[in-house]
Amino acid sequence: MTISRAVLLVATTSLLCLTSHSLFAIGPERPNLIVVMADDLGYGDLSCYGAHALKTPNIDRLAENGLRFTNGYCSASTCTPTRYSFLTGTYAFRKKGTGIAPPNSPAIIPERTETIASLLKRAGYRTAVIGKWHLGLGGPAGPDWNGELKPGPLEIGFDTCFLLPTTNDRVPQVYVHDHRVPNLDPADPLWVGNEKPSPDHPTGLTHRDTLKMDWSHGHNSTIHNGISRIGFYTGGHAARFRDEDLADKWVEKSVEFIEQHQQEPFFLFFSSHDIHVPRMPHERFQGKTKLGFRGDAILELDWCVGQLMETVDRLKLTEKTLIVFCSDNGPVLDDGYKDGALEKIGDHRAAGPFRGGKYSVYEGGTRTPMITHWKGRITPGVSDEVVCTIDLAASLSALVGESIPPKACLDSYNLLGALLGEDGARGRDHLVQQDNGNTGTLAIRVGDWKLHHYPRKSARHLIVEKELANAKVPEFLLYNLAEDPGEKKNVIQEFPEIAERLKSQLIGIVKDGRTRPGLN
Repeated sequence: MTISRAVLLVATTSLLCLTSHSLFAIGPERPNLIVVMADDLGYGDLSCYGAHALKTPNIDRLAENGLRFTNGYCSASTCTPTRYSFLTGTYAFRKKGTGIAPPNSPAIIPERTETIASLLKRAGYRTAVIGKWHLGLGGPAGPDWNGELKPGPLEIGFDTCFLLPTTNDRVPQVYVHDHRVPNLDPADPLWVGNEKPSPDHPTGLTHRDTLKMDWSHGHNSTIHNGISRIGFYTGGHAARFRDEDLADKWVEKSVEFIEQHQQEPFFLFFSSHDIHVPRMPHERFQGKTKLGFRGDAILELDWCVGQLMETVDRLKLTEKTLIVFCSDNGPVLDDGYKDGALEKIGDHRAAGPFRGGKYSVYEGGTRTPMITHWKGRITPGVSDEVVCTIDLAASLSALVGESIPPKACLDSYNLLGALLGEDGARGRDHLVQQDNGNTGTLAIRVGDWKLHHYPRKSARHLIVEKELANAKVPEFLLYNLAEDPGEKKNVIQEFPEIAERLKSQLIGIVKDGRTRPGLN
């Protein structure tokens, strides 16, 4: 080979390498993706968000080495609508039947619906949801507990699932692996219903003296593991679990999934049941805080996050993994069981500086902890940008270069720059919040202004402060969050023009059926 040809070959090779590197640098990224969604965790429940009554070192480490949001939101103040919106990228109030799902609810998200999981799967990701589901299973008749439980997560983009099918204060206390209840004995079939199956069936009403955790309201039907639940079931004894073992099982199955797919990009939705009722953490966490089982469950949640981080570190995936930590709604103390949460609260403020909590559209119901962590990619810090779990579908799709069909993810915004903390990147300019989806109660935040709307047919709201309390309210309330973050002073009389502008915007959002930019 002549010198000139050798020089040309080296130059060409170098140019190709530079071109390849440049294309890679500006092209889509393919990190592993882990979304950890806590349950009923409030803005003030973590030490990195100001809690002093307990310490959450693992979540604190995520925040210290990642981006902690002060304006992170879920889209609803209860679990089913928030999870629906997170997965579909569409406000839950747009679809009937997205309120709190009953035990025998059919699948709320129809099969072949475009979701964050299906988008990522199409981009080449292996996808899994592990933990609480509470979005229904099966066709219109509801779940066939002794047969195939489909449609479900696998019909909307997940490759595999290991679930708590409803939420643990609702029956049945069994797992679902992909399409079936594991360890189910055909000789002991599982039955789930809304009425007492027999006159002598033990319940929290008839056998209250046998309970290891007493109920306070509404959780007094079938007893399992010394705890009475919502709804009735019989059979399936070999398939039942202990409440105390749930978190360990979620970690076990999540570590298994990560290890199996460490050589390819994966998306894991780690859907924790902590700190939802019944709060019955593993024995090794019981009594570790002065806040009762509610505080102990927060420590268990923190341990789960630590186990996921440890697994990612051990497999040398830390710089290849984006972790998003969030919650499905704000806090509640007495949510049906006498577990000491009210009596032991002390000066702990579960919702931080905000008013309200679970079931309400006050900030305490929807403004929750939110953290993004990606070593080497996210510069550690604190962000005041407004971001929401509903935006993860569009944002993560943009990250991996996957386009969203026009009729999908109708309210999900691409906030990737804000979620990664990029200079100059902005969050949302507005956000609609809802309660549990049954009342029609909505709120809209635009900048520092927030308007509540309580339809006259149900002009009531739930404020969760020291306890649940029903209160009649005007149809519209207006707050200035910059001056009044606790939403104590209704200023609608002082600023009628702002109230009218926000009313008009909210009406338009509901009527238009979509808000995602670029849709006609």
